[in-house]
Amino acid sequence: MEENITKQKANTIAITLYSNTATDSKTMSEALHDFIDPDGNDAREFVFRTGSFADGLANPAPDTELYILAGNEGDADMDKLVQLLEKKGNEHIVVTGEGEALLDNSKKSLAALEKTLDLGFTVSDFVQMNRLGIPIEKVRKHLITFRNGIGKIVLKRPATLNDGIVDLYASKADELAAYFDTKKDSLKLMKFVPASGAASRMFKFVCEFLADFDAEKETINAYINRRKDEALKVFFVGIDKFPFFNDILKVTKENPEYASLPKDLRYFNFVKTMLTHEAFDYVNKPKGILPFHQYEGFAATPVYEHLKESAAYATSNGVADVHFTISEEHLDGFLDTIEDARKRVEAEYSISINYSFSYQHKQTDTISVDMNNMPFRNEDNSLLFRPGGHGALIQNLNELDADIVFVKNIDNVSHNNIEVIGRYKKALAGQLIQLQEQVFECLKKIEQGNVTEQELKNMFAYAMAKLSIDIPREIMKFTKEHQLEFAKKIFNRPIRICGMVRNEGEPGGGPFWVKDDSGSLSLQIVESSQIDLENPEQAAILAASSHFNPVDLVCGLKNYKGEKFDLEEFIDPSTGFIVYKNKMGKDLKGYELPGLWNGAMAGWITVFTEVPIETFNPVKTVNDLLKPAHQPV
Repeated sequence: MEENITKQKANTIAITLYSNTATDSKTMSEALHDFIDPDGNDAREFVFRTGSFADGLANPAPDTELYILAGNEGDADMDKLVQLLEKKGNEHIVVTGEGEALLDNSKKSLAALEKTLDLGFTVSDFVQMNRLGIPIEKVRKHLITFRNGIGKIVLKRPATLNDGIVDLYASKADELAAYFDTKKDSLKLMKFVPASGAASRMFKFVCEFLADFDAEKETINAYINRRKDEALKVFFVGIDKFPFFNDILKVTKENPEYASLPKDLRYFNFVKTMLTHEAFDYVNKPKGILPFHQYEGFAATPVYEHLKESAAYATSNGVADVHFTISEEHLDGFLDTIEDARKRVEAEYSISINYSFSYQHKQTDTISVDMNNMPFRNEDNSLLFRPGGHGALIQNLNELDADIVFVKNIDNVSHNNIEVIGRYKKALAGQLIQLQEQVFECLKKIEQGNVTEQELKNMFAYAMAKLSIDIPREIMKFTKEHQLEFAKKIFNRPIRICGMVRNEGEPGGGPFWVKDDSGSLSLQIVESSQIDLENPEQAAILAASSHFNPVDLVCGLKNYKGEKFDLEEFIDPSTGFIVYKNKMGKDLKGYELPGLWNGAMAGWITVFTEVPIETFNPVKTVNDLLKPAHQPV
């Protein structure tokens, strides 16, 4: 990694340090000055001015490249000074703490500034990263990733029934679901729904129609034929079956000229109203709050369907806890939608629903680069950071306090398959509980000591047969201490049961046996973009895959002592994604974190289980709402 990235290194940095009193600031600046040493040919000097918050409010020191405000969190004068500096556009950071902790935190900030400058970034870049909560070391690693690229995953073979995928036949599913029902009231259950996805992709082909169609030059039928737009044809043929049809039609009919308009213009106005009218504006709303299903008397949103599902399989002692990850700008819309849905579901199923939200953390955003791997800059010369993809949600999942968490995407809901969905969700949870009980028993035996050689052999046999864990053949040749250490390592991990459906041509990831750098095999969910498709052998393995990942997970987040795992310890950082985008007419590369159910869970105990295709009903385009799973029976 070259040291100078942006060729904007400076040798002298003027810093003004403000604290509660001028004396405190002076004492702290002396300690900070001694903390930073000049470093040879690239010697850099930090020149400090000092003062109190009151001094800064009266007259901020001029000719300052960076203001550091050090004090107690919530200090009124410090907050006022922050507002003043923001108004003036002065670069500043806030460091909080008391006593030695405040000095230590200030040293850490100054060390981070020095490292940022050493990499060729500016003081402004440092302030931007500081505000986002993105450490420079993470930025450095991502820049190295851009330069070195990301290696492809090595597939050994596809996971298939009885070779990595458990056959969950109907009677077995009923047995496991019943077992879950006997255990659920002693557990804290949670339903986790990634729901920040916008609806813009759902309406992509309709947006293109709105932008390109000219009623004076051609008919809609001519437009469809010219563009070979089968999706638009299906949309108009089934238009009256969409759950939003009557509401939008009512608004379009408010046009006094509606009755005299030709049919094509009526259709065009319908689309325009659907996409742009303030009452609908579907293209700018998240999927979760759009009408998906028509019931008697109301149109149901995905939020409603997920709450309804929680009543079917995710309640404990009559209470369901549901957590949505959303975009912050959509909070108000979600609040209104979920309150309405909660009241309906609670009344219908006689349960109580607790719901919560979280946002994708800004500190999980990742830096973008140009095609020469140099940091990409916006028009105002600030760095471009982009959301790190759904893999960032591992942090949100990590913050939940629950024994078992059901994970399912916001758009994977059904109008009429709730019974089969509920049965198999509970079956997966029952499967998880049974496996946990065996795993926890092994760990407790190891902790207690006096494990016999035969017991160890049985543990390893169980790990291979039931958990699909690759055990080295020579393991029994190792010392007893090494065997016990290895056994604890393979068992003491979070567990996920992943429902898999037969592949019917849906795009996305699938279940495979994957070989790591050490030659060990593990079960992983792999996206096609992670595979070297130019390698005939790897392409053949992909083509032979029989199952598809529908994002249908049941997760055990606690260890045998009832303690929460730190899920970030089980991420494979080498499995991120480099994506290609365009901004301001310029090409750029972005980095997405290892996917939530891909590399972010690579170190988990993973069990793949076949579930019926009826449990998988995603809505990727608006036309999917015309499929039987989304229509009234």
